[in-house]
Amino acid sequence: MRCASYCVAASFEMNRLAQWIQTQGALQTFREVLHQQAKDERSTKSDIFYFSYGVVVFWGLLEEQERDILATIAEFGKQPLAKAEIDEFTFSYGDSMKIEEDEIILQNKSTLTKLSISYGIAQSVKLSTFEGVIQNTIDNSQHLPDDLAKKGKISLSRKEISKKMGELFIERNFINLRTEMLDTPEFFWEHPELEPFYRRTAHYLDVGKRVEVLNKRLNVVHELFEILSSELNHQHTARLEVTIIFLILIEILLVVVSDVFHFI
Repeated sequence: MRCASYCVAASFEMNRLAQWIQTQGALQTFREVLHQQAKDERSTKSDIFYFSYGVVVFWGLLEEQERDILATIAEFGKQPLAKAEIDEFTFSYGDSMKIEEDEIILQNKSTLTKLSISYGIAQSVKLSTFEGVIQNTIDNSQHLPDDLAKKGKISLSRKEISKKMGELFIERNFINLRTEMLDTPEFFWEHPELEPFYRRTAHYLDVGKRVEVLNKRLNVVHELFEILSSELNHQHTARLEVTIIFLILIEILLVVVSDVFHFI
């Protein structure tokens, strides 16, 4: 059977989304998560988990059904992504929980077991969006240190540098303000017996190591920000020096003219 996760927006309007789910059937609420259980014409149950940070995890649906639901709930997303980030798995049932080669083996059909694993899957797909944002930022800005090394200055105007600093600041803060969602979910404070399922999933998806790499890339963006800030200050200082020299020249010229007229 199919399990898939989609990051489609920065966040969901959870109240409106919950109202819509209630029109479709039963609704369960957990910490920052809404759960919907659906049945098809064969009475086969499927589970859908909606995470507040714009991620949906589907269990047991066909890809076409997933697309239909995503199209329907698009109106509840804040800051929708131009292209959804997707992770896909298969799952089945066995004696113990494990994940190998993108196949999830569940030891039972409990909703809470699926939710525990879904937390790890949701964090992974959300992390992928952060990684994409930071990588694009670095790729689009990597010429700046090269310019500084080769020319001794950045070939951007004061206005362009200010705009670039604004872009870096927005993207860095976008991630900094949301990285708490990559910590161990508070749900496991109330259900510590389920945390091993989450831990195993997060370990398989390398969530911890990827967060470390993400933080290092954020440091690179911070350094780019400091380079631009220094260049902006340098341009401002240079402009002040030119202005002061110009004023001194004018003063000298006025003194010379005054002395000439006095002599005449």
